Amino acid sequence: MTEFSKNPDREWIKQRLIGVSVCILFVFALLFLRLVYLQIIKGEEYRLQSEKNAVRLKSIKSSRGLIFDRNKKLLVDNRPSFNLKIVLEDAGEVKKTVKKVADLIQVPFQELIDSIARAGKGAFYKPITLKGDISRDQLAIVEAHKFDLPGIHIDIEPTRHYIYKKMAAHLLGYLGQINGKELNSGKYPNVKTGDSIGRYGIEKSFEKYLQGKRGGRQIEVDANGRTIKVLKTVQPVAGLDLNLTLDLDLQLTAEKWLENKDGCVVAIDPNNGDVLVMASNPSFDQNDFIGGISQKKWNILMSDPGKPMNNKAIQAEYPPASTYKIITSLAALEEKHIDIHTTTYCPGFYRYGNRTYKCWKKSGHGEMNIIDGLTQSCDVFYYQAGEKVGVDALAQYATGCGLGKKTGIMLEHERKGLIPTAAWKKKRFNESWQGGETLSIAIGQGYDLVTPLQMAAFIAAVGNGGTLYRPRIAKTIEDSQGKIVKKIDPEITGGLPASKETLDIVREALLRVVQSERGTARRIRLKDVEIAGKTGTAQVFSVKKGEKIDFDNLEYSLRDHAWFVCYAPAIDPVIAIAVLIEHGEHGSSTAAPIAGALIKQYTQDFFIKEKLTE
Repeated sequence: MTEFSKNPDREWIKQRLIGVSVCILFVFALLFLRLVYLQIIKGEEYRLQSEKNAVRLKSIKSSRGLIFDRNKKLLVDNRPSFNLKIVLEDAGEVKKTVKKVADLIQVPFQELIDSIARAGKGAFYKPITLKGDISRDQLAIVEAHKFDLPGIHIDIEPTRHYIYKKMAAHLLGYLGQINGKELNSGKYPNVKTGDSIGRYGIEKSFEKYLQGKRGGRQIEVDANGRTIKVLKTVQPVAGLDLNLTLDLDLQLTAEKWLENKDGCVVAIDPNNGDVLVMASNPSFDQNDFIGGISQKKWNILMSDPGKPMNNKAIQAEYPPASTYKIITSLAALEEKHIDIHTTTYCPGFYRYGNRTYKCWKKSGHGEMNIIDGLTQSCDVFYYQAGEKVGVDALAQYATGCGLGKKTGIMLEHERKGLIPTAAWKKKRFNESWQGGETLSIAIGQGYDLVTPLQMAAFIAAVGNGGTLYRPRIAKTIEDSQGKIVKKIDPEITGGLPASKETLDIVREALLRVVQSERGTARRIRLKDVEIAGKTGTAQVFSVKKGEKIDFDNLEYSLRDHAWFVCYAPAIDPVIAIAVLIEHGEHGSSTAAPIAGALIKQYTQDFFIKEKLTE
């Protein structure tokens, strides 16, 4: 027995078993210690990380405020948009996943990769918009393959919808995606990467009101980032609604008249400065900018010689032509250089120095006083009146009437025009002012430049008795329940530098422009409404002395611009209009009929509504 117990083989086996047991115990001890470390020491940290991986916060985009016209007709609303997004953390091999998506929805692979690059390195855990506003066909394809597309999902978000294609595009404006610099500026607290903000027009000017406040949703997701369960939701707050001064029906009529023409129409209520119409043509479809305009469409807009991206009402500057004779009339009367009895003989030309300045009527107008001169737009009468007043005094009256400076309308990119003085020319060209240049200035040619909005505001002031208003484009800002949050009141910016007696003389002449048999705009007379106004024909290029021009066969780009400014009714007007048709040649035949049509429509509607409210 003793021999057996001391068997060396058994001793060896016993030692081996002890060694193995020790190793097993050691391994279990390590596992136990690791378990203690993970469960007790680091348990809370890993628990939080686990919840973070399973539960995510998803931002909910808010709806922008709606935009209405003055009669509460909806102009701009929101529609659902299907946006293709990716969460890089869940996407596995990102390029492979993106390539598969690109092939499925037939979108260039590089376009989707560029979207990821623009999001930056900090967007690894955040949803990145690959393609905004995808079609329903593309949506169906992505949904059918969603199990093969890790990290890819579709968000349904509200996006802008401009109901009337191209209508008032320059006034309403459009949206564009926010960039990194803007995000970091702190000016847009409720906006995130991939969101859009106002880029132009009212959308930009009223951005802080129209932009709503984001909501959020706490969701549980699986390993591929797909939503399993919604845990909690905080609803977004919609942006505030905007009630404009614009009259939709009148705007549509103006745009109908502008079809196939380059130019603009501005209509204002003379009693408060409300902008009833602001139409600029050629125009553009704001819906093309939703989700980012294509390079092809952008290139078409940029190459159009009509400059469709320019709001001609406030950004284009034109010689005022004979509409400026209203200014010269005010200045000459107020400075006592002429009165209602002063006459000038027009033989069809006026010699000044060694140069002959022609009147538009070659045979001449004969004997003219201030009312005849303005009614028939006699150049010779205004050459002499302007010569007496002088360039600097003319400039003083022009700026006093709101020309040569911004009107203050709540739109960006407004130009101020140009009202020249002797000092301006000296500074600009280092040349002295020449007397003959005053003659050109007096009839609205030469260096004079104005915007159609300035002329509309000016003629409105003439019509209302001398009060200049800041053009107003919005009346109230309301919440979704219709409660007024902000009211924008009319604002008087000044008064015309003219007495009542002077204005009465000028207003009588403007009435005769339309109502008398010799008036330059007599063709647009209406049966029930008296219109007062002034035509104008602005030269696009200057003719050198001795140069012969075939004006009957000029190429389109060299033809004169056509002006007409007016108000109606002549007594207690309710509307004032400025029409500018580029290369339209004659204000009486091209611009005036547009104003006449608008006045007919608006006054009929206005007086019908007035009777209904009595």
